[in-house]
Amino acid sequence: MRRAGLSVVLNISEGNGKFTNPDRRRFLIISRNSLLECAAILDILYNEKSMSKEVFADFYSRAEELSRILLKMINDLGR
Repeated sequence: MRRAGLSVVLNISEGNGKFTNPDRRRFLIISRNSLLECAAILDILYNEKSMSKEVFADFYSRAEELSRILLKMINDLGR
């Protein structure tokens, strides 16, 4: 979870340092993929009863919101 979570932030940061929209977009896509990894880990932890329903719902909701934000940013940079 730590590796995937750090990857989200670090790829956004690295993408912001790029000079072209396709490069920025590529790093945002990588970031979103890492976020989806985090969501999968949340599912596993919840199914293994390693976290409460409330904690799971809170983190999952935050992941969904960030996913929507990243998807909007990706789409705004075109194809």
